[in-house]
Amino acid sequence: MYLDTSYIAKLYLEEPDSSLVEALVQRHLSHSHAIRTSALALTEFHSILHRRVNEGGITEAQANRHASAFLAHVADGLWELIPVSEQLLRRTAATVVAAPSGINIRSADAIHLMSAAEAGEREVWTADRHMLAAAAHFGLAGRTV
Repeated sequence: MYLDTSYIAKLYLEEPDSSLVEALVQRHLSHSHAIRTSALALTEFHSILHRRVNEGGITEAQANRHASAFLAHVADGLWELIPVSEQLLRRTAATVVAAPSGINIRSADAIHLMSAAEAGEREVWTADRHMLAAAAHFGLAGRTV
């Protein structure tokens, strides 16, 4: 199972559909042990926490607890981080430039999609409408709860 950072955030922060994403992950964990995501999620998740503090949605102490929990889960192997190598970025760039017109692919979304595809995943779980629309171009099924 591959989750992008929008779904990772739903597991640590109270957001719309958080309970649905948690149930999805629990079902997956009953059959397997790791959930895949791009190593990019390390930065993206911390950026989400920083934004939430700036917006007044959480305190710095809460952000630090969420960050610590996420990093502990990475260390414990709950999250399997797909490395972002130069080769992956080159393949991502080539795939993006070959995308048909009408598909808007942001760089971080493209990295997630290529990471999932290269890891052998068949689908990617996200709340991001742009990723959902671009998933097929990367040979993936876009899924949302």
